[in-house]
Amino acid sequence: MNAELFNEPVEQANPPRRPLTPEEADRLPHIHRLLLGHYGQPARREPWDPLTQFIYSLLSSRTKTPSAHQVMRDLERYFPAGPGNWEAVRDATVAELERAIAVVTFPEVKAPRLKAALMGITERYGSLTLDFLARYRTDKIRAWLEQFEGVGPQVSAAVVNFSTLRRRAISIDANHLRVVQRLCVVPRADTAITEERLMRLVPETWDAEMLDEHHSLVKLHGQTLCTFSEPRCEACPLLNICPTGKRNVGELKLIP
Repeated sequence: MNAELFNEPVEQANPPRRPLTPEEADRLPHIHRLLLGHYGQPARREPWDPLTQFIYSLLSSRTKTPSAHQVMRDLERYFPAGPGNWEAVRDATVAELERAIAVVTFPEVKAPRLKAALMGITERYGSLTLDFLARYRTDKIRAWLEQFEGVGPQVSAAVVNFSTLRRRAISIDANHLRVVQRLCVVPRADTAITEERLMRLVPETWDAEMLDEHHSLVKLHGQTLCTFSEPRCEACPLLNICPTGKRNVGELKLIP
């Protein structure tokens, strides 16, 4: 295990940051209120243990949610395996894994990455679990997870925020990234920088569960109205605060 990553085994307060203007401080809460009014309260998540969430997040990248949930059922049935018992998945051959996860995108890429990650966790910690991460700081947990191929900020944020670890983070998937870029909430950037900039705008009162709820609403919006190819800007609850939507609607009105 890479013990040097865990030399500060306590959660520390965030460093002081520049005070936000009133407009900046209400930016994300305002978006949240509008989405909540339009879509209603998202279903409350029943968090998985960190390892199960890790497996799901690693496999679900660029995959529609129904298929991502299906692959977890397929893994449990194929080996069998499940929360607290993923050793059979770790010990399977890459070919077996690829067949078992065939419903996700790029199974030929994800199968060897999944096996390598599960083997790596076992080698570094001594057993196949991520429960030990609860003892450590969030930034150290994420750095440790991102050692594994295919694990970037989106996956590590999902593990720390969505699992029973329940830490403050925003998992920036393609839908979330598209929505905040069209809203011009932060300058265009990659996932890691976007999350960092958004976290500066997150109210101090928002805990991990609130960040999870916010992500769920933004993701739903990206899947429902603010889609990649055919955004329905005229029906969008965020239209009045969205420069991209206003431009799109204006261009539609110019079409004879």
